[in-house]
Amino acid sequence: MKKQTLILEQIDRKLVILKKIDDLTIPPSGWIYAIRQALGMSLRQLGNKMKITPQSVKDMEDREKNGTISLNVLKQFGQSLEMKFVYGFIPKHGSLEELIEQRAFELAKDIVSRTSQSMKLEDQENNSSRIQKAIQEKAVELKQVMPKYLWD
Repeated sequence: MKKQTLILEQIDRKLVILKKIDDLTIPPSGWIYAIRQALGMSLRQLGNKMKITPQSVKDMEDREKNGTISLNVLKQFGQSLEMKFVYGFIPKHGSLEELIEQRAFELAKDIVSRTSQSMKLEDQENNSSRIQKAIQEKAVELKQVMPKYLWD
């Protein structure tokens, strides 16, 4: 569990850096085309740098625009222009830890609701504050244990 917590903390620190570029807009024609144009470089010139044909450069630009380019090709492009290629994922809502908390709360709510329903059928219904407290306690437990079924 300590190893998983350490990994989570390390990844979250890296994601904080990526979060700074969350509003970055990808050029409509793709980065390769946009950078090539900004540098005033022809298809032939970029092809020479990458040791590929001008038509291969055009195909590469088209694949990026269509979303079918590989990470290796993007790395190759970056290396040919002495640029660092970076990719990653940015959580929509905060951090991975917050994602775990949210999922633990949802699962805890489901578990407690089922138990509460059973108790209600047996005429042993709990009040809403007790149910909320049970949900919070179960969510904390799920977050600490991180059972495999958390993501089912």
